[in-house]
Amino acid sequence: MTVDWTAFTPWTALAGGLMIGVAASALWLLMGRIAGISGILGGVLAPQSGDLGWRLAFLAGLLVSPWLYFLAAGPAPLEVNASTPVLIVAGLLVGYGTRLGSGCTSGHGVCGLSRLSPRSLVATLLFMGAGFLTVYVTRHLLGGA
Repeated sequence: MTVDWTAFTPWTALAGGLMIGVAASALWLLMGRIAGISGILGGVLAPQSGDLGWRLAFLAGLLVSPWLYFLAAGPAPLEVNASTPVLIVAGLLVGYGTRLGSGCTSGHGVCGLSRLSPRSLVATLLFMGAGFLTVYVTRHLLGGA
């Protein structure tokens, strides 16, 4: 394995990580809520009384942020090496896994691990392991990109 040092961006990665951490911490400290995106979106689809505003604001921030980045830094390089049907199937599998695991990477991997949740540790190990296995099988055993 080699590292593409021209694509290594520690400062932007650090800034992104800090922004995620600040947003998750602010939501926890100010609202007492976990920044699990699947749970936030699920709460919009089945809202409870007085619970919709902050969820919509959080999701709006997720949608507006890439546009703000674009205005500040220009277009981010993007390369998708998969067909539309593969992306649709992958999205459905991620959604199914999110329901099965009672949370997503942000809820378990970011917020759950920082709270030392054993359930989140198991969930994170499982979805990371599934991701590693999927990449290995598709790229090395099946000969994909």
